[in-house]
Amino acid sequence: MEIVNFTPIPSLLGGMLIGLSATLLLLLNGRIAGISGICKGVLQKQSASDFSWRFLFIIGMIIGGLIYAYTHNLSLTANSMNVDLTKLIIAAVLVGVGTSFGNGCTSGHGICGLSRRSKRSLIATLVFMLFGMLTVLIIG
Repeated sequence: MEIVNFTPIPSLLGGMLIGLSATLLLLLNGRIAGISGICKGVLQKQSASDFSWRFLFIIGMIIGGLIYAYTHNLSLTANSMNVDLTKLIIAAVLVGVGTSFGNGCTSGHGICGLSRRSKRSLIATLVFMLFGMLTVLIIG
């Protein structure tokens, strides 16, 4: 396997921003920055204030991605990324089901849970990583 376009500085800065946002959300809102939980909360009935911060968090992620794509002249169509849309939808559903079974996703367990020294999050993150590596080994 050959690493292409290795970008340590932007990757480090991105990781620092993710850590900062997770820390600020916990300190200012008392909430864990688990993306699957945030998305699930938007779809469930709740108070207006709880819905608002979750909705704005998701909108911020989308806008951030669009800004990145625009500033780097990236096309965001499935055809330009050479992706089978059916496989993409199946993968998204499987990820959603997996986050339900695992009571969280990589951001919730891997970033927030590990930083809080959660044993459950350590096990979940190891399982995520193992299956990610197996998938690359099988498909790649």
